[in-house]
Amino acid sequence: MESLTDYTRFTIALMAILDPFAAVPVYLSLTAGGSATVKRVTAISAAATCFAVLVIAAFSGELVLAALGTSLDAFRVGGGIVLLLMAVAMLGAQTSPLSRTPEEINEAAQKASIGVVPIGLPLLAGPGAISTTIIQMERGMGWVHAAIIVLCIGIVCSTVWIVLRLAVPIGARLGVIGLNILNRLFGLLLAAIAVQIMANGLVGLFPGLLRA
Repeated sequence: MESLTDYTRFTIALMAILDPFAAVPVYLSLTAGGSATVKRVTAISAAATCFAVLVIAAFSGELVLAALGTSLDAFRVGGGIVLLLMAVAMLGAQTSPLSRTPEEINEAAQKASIGVVPIGLPLLAGPGAISTTIIQMERGMGWVHAAIIVLCIGIVCSTVWIVLRLAVPIGARLGVIGLNILNRLFGLLLAAIAVQIMANGLVGLFPGLLRA
């Protein structure tokens, strides 16, 4: 089990990666013209999908790493690179293409399950969030550690649900400029987290760096 600071850092990192405010424009676009019930169900399904995907990733991460023959440190470096690419896109007030593609958005516009795809997966629970969750899960052992990780994921996904439920007033009040500013702030925070994750992975792979 890690310290409270480590779990708090993981929660903040996951919030920055999911960046629910970046999903607001997509959510508003895909639910435009829909009833209040449709919007409510979409928000619930998006948050629930995100929670389910991240919890599954947390508990299956060890099996994935073993199957791929990849060490945790190598996964940290790879995950850090993914996060850094996402951060660069966010600093430009853009949604990273790693999160979703135009084809997925166009296809989702014709589906009723838009809360699941593409909002829940892969816009919210994308490669960055999945890799970060696996890395954090592998840093500790025991059911207490696992329970806290699930709790952290639940807190973040609950926040995502709240933001999506309030997407209409948030979008109206903040506007495009306000949402872009929030994206850039989250991007800056995510860039720092990505560099730290990569640094930890590199030190694990090349211990000599500590003496360099």
